[in-house]
Amino acid sequence: MVESSGEFNNELIINFIQVAWRAQLLGVILSFGISVNVYGSDQYFSMAWYICIMAMFHFSEFVVCSIIRPENLSTDSFLLNHSKAYFLAAATSWCEYCLEMWLFPGFKANLYFVSCIGLLVCLGGEGLRKLAMFTASSNFDHLIRTRREEQHTLVTTGIYGLCRHPSYVGWFYWSIGTQIILCNPLCCIAYTLVSWRFFYERIFEEEMTLLHFFGREYATYQSKVPTGLPFIEGYLIS
Repeated sequence: MVESSGEFNNELIINFIQVAWRAQLLGVILSFGISVNVYGSDQYFSMAWYICIMAMFHFSEFVVCSIIRPENLSTDSFLLNHSKAYFLAAATSWCEYCLEMWLFPGFKANLYFVSCIGLLVCLGGEGLRKLAMFTASSNFDHLIRTRREEQHTLVTTGIYGLCRHPSYVGWFYWSIGTQIILCNPLCCIAYTLVSWRFFYERIFEEEMTLLHFFGREYATYQSKVPTGLPFIEGYLIS
């Protein structure tokens, strides 16, 4: 019994350290972005905004999950290890930004208004996603559930009365907004297409499970409320 207690305490300490260094890393990245924006050259303001937006998004994902579903909280809640495709997309956007800064020095600095639009899109997208997470509360999960939990209920009120997948809608526009901030024309197009494809498949798969969980109740909800994403209808029973 004493040995089991010791192992449990060691696991808690390890988990705390894992969470702490991720949170500290995001704090350092956010501070760096703010510092570049305040003290750096005006030429790099868009990258500074981008750095801040990225750090805030991943940190806020963990914070909100700690409030709505503390029992499922883990280092994965930061979404820092989302997927290889996610990091490849991010790296590609950094490469485009640096290449264009090298080929066309000063060009992005003249697109302040465009970056402002991107910042507003990001803030609006993240705000919508976090509102959806709080509205769904304990029914929200970063992963598609394969079985229905006892307390799992269908949420159709609040923001879910306007669209069926507001968290995906928010994330979709947030991702595009990051590229508008950076004034990356190629990645802006690529992010739109790739994100649309990702959420098309994700929503299709998720709605199959929701129809299995809630049956006619979800089918009725589907018929009244759109997904919220352009040209995506989800999994519909013919």
